Amino acid sequence: MVGGIRRRETPAQRLVAFVVRWLITAAGVWVAAKLVGGIHLEGWKSTLMVALVLGLLNAFLKPLLVFGTFPLLIMSVGVFLVLINTALLALTAWFLGNFESIHFAIDGFWDAFFGAVIISIVSFVLTRFFNPGRIARNF
Repeated sequence: MVGGIRRRETPAQRLVAFVVRWLITAAGVWVAAKLVGGIHLEGWKSTLMVALVLGLLNAFLKPLLVFGTFPLLIMSVGVFLVLINTALLALTAWFLGNFESIHFAIDGFWDAFFGAVIISIVSFVLTRFFNPGRIARNF
């Protein structure tokens, strides 16, 4: 923001911010796969694809789910959001399970639950260190 006027991001800056967010999500997926025994992930190609699909689901489907479950979110003081993240991670595993070149699977609900929690924590921490918006503005 310069003089109270916010400058528009260029397409290149938006692309840089997207790539940074994508890599942050990929790091979260990788950490979750290493820490949760029921999450099976092989290779960087699979990691990047899982992060891409999960990011797209978070961008397009999650707002609808949050809106549709808003009373539950209010009553649970936001804890229900973890279940939405769990469902999106499980949906990602189900969708990518149909591709032979992508090696990603989740054994059960609790594995997806703890994986979603870990991905959220890792993404939160890395976003604080590597702010995608700030990196894009400096690009």
